Amino acid sequence: MGWWLDRKLRIASKSESRVAKLGAGGVNRLIFPLTTLALLLLGRAIVRQLHLPTFFSVVIPLVFALALIRLSVFALRSAFGRSRPLPLSERAVSFAIWGTLILYYIGVLPEIGAALDQAELNFGQSKVSLLDLGRDAVIIVLALMISLWLSGLIEQWVVSMPGTDQSARVVVGKTLRVVLLTVGVLVALPMLGIDLTVLSVFGGALGVGIGLGLQKLASNYIAGFTILIDRSIRLGDVITVDNRFGVVTKVTSRYVVVRSLDGIEAIVPNETLVVTTVLNHSYTNRDTRVTIALQISYDSDLELAMRLMREVASAQPRVLRTPSGPEVFVVRFADSGIDLELGMWINDPEKGQLGLKSAINMGIWKAFGENGIRIPYPQREIRLIQPPPAASEDAALERSGLERRM
Repeated sequence: MGWWLDRKLRIASKSESRVAKLGAGGVNRLIFPLTTLALLLLGRAIVRQLHLPTFFSVVIPLVFALALIRLSVFALRSAFGRSRPLPLSERAVSFAIWGTLILYYIGVLPEIGAALDQAELNFGQSKVSLLDLGRDAVIIVLALMISLWLSGLIEQWVVSMPGTDQSARVVVGKTLRVVLLTVGVLVALPMLGIDLTVLSVFGGALGVGIGLGLQKLASNYIAGFTILIDRSIRLGDVITVDNRFGVVTKVTSRYVVVRSLDGIEAIVPNETLVVTTVLNHSYTNRDTRVTIALQISYDSDLELAMRLMREVASAQPRVLRTPSGPEVFVVRFADSGIDLELGMWINDPEKGQLGLKSAINMGIWKAFGENGIRIPYPQREIRLIQPPPAASEDAALERSGLERRM
């Protein structure tokens, strides 16, 4: 009956989100053991009313152990993902639960528990048995696993929420994870018999440690939450920080990953982004101005050169036509020629500017060559001024007199 209900009640997740898949997967894994356990409890109640011999005292713990194993494995997968050492953890959980159950049935588990209870360790004036240490370790691990599982589900649900800013979703997810882990620890400590007032001393020591040795780490975390909250830097922004230009590909509570156009990823601490000037090329909009400076000779047609430069720039698909197309400006009349500047706008700064400038320069070079527009070489005019003959004779006599004196 449990197997039949498992096949009929399975939930198929039509959504592609990880939250829906995790929820459906967790329910499907528990349908068989839970429905079988409910049927066994119902059958035991009926058989007891008929005063018949039963075997439920053996089967019910087995099914309960199966449900516990599946729930533990599901919690591990939800908390840590499908990492490489996870299969070993799943086997360890399964072997531990089944082994404990087998030891209980053959009567060895009570003897092991009594032996561990008698083995005590001295911590100053207090004594703690190995059984208490093992029980406390199990409670802490279970509390952390449940906290990680719940925080993972909630974080994935928050991150996948449509209609909200991505940076806000990230900071809410990280905050919920920290809060749930803290709550899990605070719930587990009273179960271990630890007074929570002891944490006040620990909190004071932690504050001193942060103030002295961990101030840089703490400042990075505080700066990270500040960046995520005020949304000054977001995923996909094109920024220049610390002489690094690139696209923001990851924002964490401690650092920001900036991927440059050559594929190199720079890990920038959040403190650097807060205390230094950051050039955000896409803060309000992604429009970026690109300029190209060149010089033409004085004997070239100035108006024709300016028109050719505008036409070459307008032919590039990355150059925007609105609100204003490419413009050419006369900067100054220099020594060797006329300085011009070509200005244009693009809205994809993450693709870089070198390729666009190279294509426009090649187009200008070809257009200038076809229309007789010359780019001048540096010109210098040198004049040799000969001194007057009388002055030359006086200088020669002065040199000869100086030689005789020497």
